[in-house]
Amino acid sequence: MTAWRPWAGPGLLGGERSIRKEEERRRGIFTRRAAVLGAIQLGAFGFLGSRLYRLQVEEGARYATLAEENRVSARLFAPPRGRVLDRNGKVVAGNRLNWRALLVAEQTADLNATLETFSKIVPLGDHERARIEREVRRNRRFVPVILREFLSWEEMARIEVNAPDLPGISVDMGTTRIYPETEHLAHVVGYVAAPAESDVGDDPLLQLPGIRVGRAGVERHHDRILRGRAGAVQVEVNAVGRVIRELDRREGIPGQDVQISVDTELQKAVRAKIEEGTTAVLLDARNGEVLAMATKPSFDPNIFNSGVSAAQWRQWTAARTTPLINKATNGLYAPGSTFKMMVALAALEAKVARPGDIVSCPGHLDFGNNRFHCHQRRGHGGMNMRSAIMASCDVYFYEMARRVGIDRIAAMANKFGMGVDLDIELPGTRRGLMPTRAWRQAQGKPWSIGDTIVHGIGQGFYQLTPLSLAVMTARIASGRAIQPHLTRAIGGRPARGSRPEDWPSLGVPEADLRLIREAMWAVVNGGGTAGASRLPAQYGQMAGKTGTTQVRRVTREQRERGFNVSQVPREWRPHALFVAYAPHDNPLFALSVIVEHGSSGSGAAAPLARDIMVEAFQRLGPGRPGQRVAEAPR
Repeated sequence: MTAWRPWAGPGLLGGERSIRKEEERRRGIFTRRAAVLGAIQLGAFGFLGSRLYRLQVEEGARYATLAEENRVSARLFAPPRGRVLDRNGKVVAGNRLNWRALLVAEQTADLNATLETFSKIVPLGDHERARIEREVRRNRRFVPVILREFLSWEEMARIEVNAPDLPGISVDMGTTRIYPETEHLAHVVGYVAAPAESDVGDDPLLQLPGIRVGRAGVERHHDRILRGRAGAVQVEVNAVGRVIRELDRREGIPGQDVQISVDTELQKAVRAKIEEGTTAVLLDARNGEVLAMATKPSFDPNIFNSGVSAAQWRQWTAARTTPLINKATNGLYAPGSTFKMMVALAALEAKVARPGDIVSCPGHLDFGNNRFHCHQRRGHGGMNMRSAIMASCDVYFYEMARRVGIDRIAAMANKFGMGVDLDIELPGTRRGLMPTRAWRQAQGKPWSIGDTIVHGIGQGFYQLTPLSLAVMTARIASGRAIQPHLTRAIGGRPARGSRPEDWPSLGVPEADLRLIREAMWAVVNGGGTAGASRLPAQYGQMAGKTGTTQVRRVTREQRERGFNVSQVPREWRPHALFVAYAPHDNPLFALSVIVEHGSSGSGAAAPLARDIMVEAFQRLGPGRPGQRVAEAPR
């Protein structure tokens, strides 16, 4: 029996075949697409694998370093600046903590908006805003710039509270320079200020916020010694540059301390005795150490720490009294009769005169059609070398200058430290001018014998500093070519020059020097021009020489009428000078004093010099508690 099955017509069978073919076609397409996708995926994974291999194996160390640099920020920080100490170890230039607000320009999207917000919290003046913008332009954008120093606790608190609104701004602790003695030592110690663009160069230390460099005085001369070496700190930062924690710190090398020879209390005592327009330089006569260098007016160097305002600068530079200038090293004066010892020594060296030769002084010297007057109108009578120095006879030295000539006089003065560079640690010290025939001829003008005669009494073209006059006096007293110096020790190590034997002999015959010393002794103690300025007996005897230099020519008509210096305006009156050393028999101190428009060396400068010598003996003389002259630095 045959089983029954449905009847399949031609249409049904053809449909099934079509469906199977469609399914087979679709499976083929799917298989090809899957193969293509698989190939793409395989290629992609292969590429990624190769990149991962390159990143993690071949360049893994490099990218690890870059990642670490993104996470870790290395920053330099300035080391403490070395201190400046006086001869007794007292700090005359030191450091104090300074809280300040810093700005990193690259961490803020809108610098002006950030500064405006900060100004509402801590007001900024126009000159401060201009300075900030100038420093941002000058420095790289990752270098911090100081917005404000010397923040109070209230200002710091306001900045921290508003930190989210102050991108790139942070509070930092630094140090600032402080000068406890203010104007008393400003010209000696100097001051610091922000480095100029020309100073910075490639030195990363000078790009740090708040860094200061020496601009004058000892601060400038010993700047690199005082500056030290920068330290470094590594901090972890987040994505926006905020510091999370400190990872590592390498301390910098602090600057070395510099000890100077000045005695602070003596310096202040000298300044208390002098008036405006007066300069005094006190040296150790045995080794050239500067014990005091006082001039008025002066300035407060602390002002330079926070920046000098335009108004303050105009006030300083417009003042006729020039407070910024150290007149001890940069003031130029004719030496007057304090120079007569150089003329005498030049005459002895040239053998144009002997100590006992007599020159008659009738009150003037006639040469050609010119008459050269002596300050003693009636004349001194017969004068030898010793008495001429004692009485300061002009006619005697007119004649000596005529005999010896200007070039020999200049050579002797150079030997005693005048008109030459002095090796003192005060940058910008002027050498002055010691005229010669060649100097005058270089100007296209002849040198006459009349010029030589005038220069025999310290008038004419001379331009000398108070420091050079003090050096001359110390060399006369010691017979050695000592150089003035300020540095006693660096980093606790004694500096060269504290012993007299460190300095060579001048090469001047001792007999000649002895004659000059005896004449200077007579000026004060033997009836000379400074007899009223003797030292109290307990301090020994002072040797010195007075001087008076004209600032305006006195005409013949004025002389005939009887010229009276007290009746002319002060600015027309002569300068008063005095140089001295003491004690005469064992010199410890050498001194020069110049009183601008003081009228008379014997009336104004010599009494002041006596008072300064007394202060020196009381503070630094033998057996005194503060005696440290020529001792090894501590």
